[in-house]
Amino acid sequence: MTHSNTPSTLVMIFGATGDLAKRKLFPSLYHLYQKGRISKEFAVIGVARRDWSDEKFKEHVKSSVLNAIGTSENIDEFVSHFYYQSHDVSDSDSYQALKNLATELDERYQTNGNRIFYLAMAPEFFGTITDHLKADGLTDTSGYKRLVIEKPFGHNLESAEELNNRIRESFTEDQIYRIDHYLGKEMVQNIEVIRFANAFFEPLWNNRYISNIQVTSSEELGVEERGRYYEKSGALRDMVQNHMLQMVALLAMEPPIKLTTEEIRSEKVKVFRALRPLKDDEVDQYFVRGQYDKGVSKGQKVRGYREEENVDPSSNTETYVAGKLMIDNFRWAGVPFYIRTGKRMETKSTKIVIQFKDIPMNLYYGMDKPLAPNLLVIHIQPEEGITLHLNAKKSGQIIETTPVKLNFANTSIDAMNTPEAYEKLLHDCMRGDATNFTHWDEVKLSWAYVDEISKVWEATRDVNFPNYEAGSVGPKAADELLAKDHFHWWPILDLDVDQC
Repeated sequence: MTHSNTPSTLVMIFGATGDLAKRKLFPSLYHLYQKGRISKEFAVIGVARRDWSDEKFKEHVKSSVLNAIGTSENIDEFVSHFYYQSHDVSDSDSYQALKNLATELDERYQTNGNRIFYLAMAPEFFGTITDHLKADGLTDTSGYKRLVIEKPFGHNLESAEELNNRIRESFTEDQIYRIDHYLGKEMVQNIEVIRFANAFFEPLWNNRYISNIQVTSSEELGVEERGRYYEKSGALRDMVQNHMLQMVALLAMEPPIKLTTEEIRSEKVKVFRALRPLKDDEVDQYFVRGQYDKGVSKGQKVRGYREEENVDPSSNTETYVAGKLMIDNFRWAGVPFYIRTGKRMETKSTKIVIQFKDIPMNLYYGMDKPLAPNLLVIHIQPEEGITLHLNAKKSGQIIETTPVKLNFANTSIDAMNTPEAYEKLLHDCMRGDATNFTHWDEVKLSWAYVDEISKVWEATRDVNFPNYEAGSVGPKAADELLAKDHFHWWPILDLDVDQC
């Protein structure tokens, strides 16, 4: 196993006994280690409240890797790099002990003072931790120092600005890595390649040839144990402000001058600035909200949102959002970008459908049947791939058209199984590549857009909730939103990549 030239580093994971670290971070680090993508000279300090020993923590890391991956190759060697410190986030003595351990491990693993602080815990602790990291000397180091923050970054523009100002007292913008795990997904990163590396797409990628773009992210699961968090956030803050708007920005941005972090971010920010702002009375014309009722999911009867744990029985929190976004610039004037995201939907799927305009004159009606539109479908999860929907001649004497599909699936033999998004993002952070992390300007502009919708929704309490059954495709009002423009949602299920 040759190890890469990624700089050696010390990673401190705050919240190391939590769910995110167990399910995502430890397995991702193990994958990077197995592939030789991180230096052999690395160390991880798990930081959390529980009174654990190093041995107990190592066992925890080991079992999380075995549960996630099922392989034990080099596992003992891997977990030997892990250490634990029981910690009180508001106590300077805890940080002093952490600093002493970090200094000792810096020397033992020759990490050259390179440090990544990963905050895998509740956002209310972010400011406290960053204050202490600086005040108690943990950022006084000869190497790089990088702060990785999970969403949510604030719950509206005001709180996000407050948090950003506080964090910026301890870290500069280029040291802050705000994670949006959708940006680590292989096919989301592929959007740029599909657009900018194909001569037959880029010239068509504008309002002359595209009639609408649809971005769907649906989940089969309900809120599970996250009722308390979800009551404060809802689908708008949980999904639209970050994941959905980020995908729209990648689809809509102008070609950057170079594929550098600064240039790509600069083009994404221009998209956010071009989003048509919504006035109070326009919100309901452009956005629809929903909340799931009881129903049947995967053959099992399931509860409605209002019956879930830690949820108000008369809750007005939305579990579904559909919206129409207009980007008022030269390239996209007049092209609607439709987004929808929801819990307890008929299937788990994230996909993008680009619908091209019909050709001006249809010579091939055949049996009075209109031509099927040309579609480019980018499948993000659960399967990854691209499908191009074309029209071809049916076999036989009569000239009649039939839709055909050209498929590329990333799970087939054409490509290796793609890395988990967190694996990619952790590796990017170690290499100092912030391209797939969100810049403050993006966060600020997306909150400004979403806040206008939140304000109107919070002011109207008489919502007709629940308004869609669990296991369905969402509320009828979402279909009506597109019908007004003479479009319809492309089905979530029927457009799947064929299994190769």
